[in-house]
Amino acid sequence: MNDIILCKLGEIVLKGLNRRSFEQKLLNNIRKRLAHLGSYRVYCIQSTIYVEGENGADMDAAFEALKKIFGIIKLERAAACEKDKDAIVALAKEYLKKDMLRAKSFKVESKRSDKSFPMTSIELSQYVGGELAEAFPDTKVDVHDPELTVNVEIRDLAAYVHGPSVNGAGGMPVGSNGIAVTLLSGGIDSPVSTYMIARRGVRPIPVHFFSFPYTSELAKEKVLKLASLLTEYCGNMTVEIVPFTHIQEEIKFNCPEEFFTLIMRRFMMRIAERIAKDNGAKAIVTGENLGQVASQTMEAMTSTQAVTDLPVLQPLIGMDKEDIIRSARRIGTFETSILPYEDCCTVFTPKHPRTKPKVGEVAAAEAVLDIEALVNEAVAGIERVKVSFAEDAT
Repeated sequence: MNDIILCKLGEIVLKGLNRRSFEQKLLNNIRKRLAHLGSYRVYCIQSTIYVEGENGADMDAAFEALKKIFGIIKLERAAACEKDKDAIVALAKEYLKKDMLRAKSFKVESKRSDKSFPMTSIELSQYVGGELAEAFPDTKVDVHDPELTVNVEIRDLAAYVHGPSVNGAGGMPVGSNGIAVTLLSGGIDSPVSTYMIARRGVRPIPVHFFSFPYTSELAKEKVLKLASLLTEYCGNMTVEIVPFTHIQEEIKFNCPEEFFTLIMRRFMMRIAERIAKDNGAKAIVTGENLGQVASQTMEAMTSTQAVTDLPVLQPLIGMDKEDIIRSARRIGTFETSILPYEDCCTVFTPKHPRTKPKVGEVAAAEAVLDIEALVNEAVAGIERVKVSFAEDAT
């Protein structure tokens, strides 16, 4: 039996003359994501992507992977046959036999994109439904609230039979809306913000600021694990690990304590901007959430963002903390995020941080530092680590 996966597109279908480029990006993302699972034929016709396994490819694993690819809104495991009413009935009886035997009630829904098919959608649903009711007499017809919906689709190449759809990840294909640097700490927020910006079609470049020995190697491994978990949604990534110890020590020994965190974040923005420009990225993404901590007031964020010309995107800015935690649990990063390994944001935390600073005050406080030299030193010392979703599968 020809087992196939049908992937229905979301907002890509609204893209007008640009739609083909978005579809091509999604096709490429799917092929890359499935490459380590086996051989698959992947193609797009009429805003539906078809995934067919070849040479015994693992269709179960492919289906699970496809659920996490941005740009797909619905998925169905289906079987194909010729566009003939009796062939469709025979396929439905065989392909959905277990489902029909388990269900107490069912109905048939048909869609006919190939208008040359001689029956209307309603006529086809009635015919297939009648034949299934006769073949499975213990499963009652219920067109209002069925336990099982049998779907029949008449498309260009064949007729397809499948059960209920499964929700996909939605959003836009990663890479269709450019590249951005995303600040990735070991906390709960930044992995979620990275996920959310990738869902809008942005390819993220994760940047982690590492302050050894104040933060441990385990803290770095934690961040790499978070990045690896995110690759199921974002694709393979290279994490830029920035040595941050010297910068933080210079801040501690030379700047007023109340400005420690703000000056630290200004350095992060400068370094992130350098990495962005070196990689063709057009924005910086942070996990900031308005009012969550002292450095996330409007005044504080104005101060930290004043040192970069790039737009700073903040996907979590208006979310409740519980909403962020729920998202972290859903995408599978929460349990890793709460491991007790501190990141650099907890190093030299001021007892009484300024919550409503003026930009000029912060600039004056950091003026004693050789900012350019410190940034150059940090950028020169970057460690780059590639992470891949395939690593967890092997």
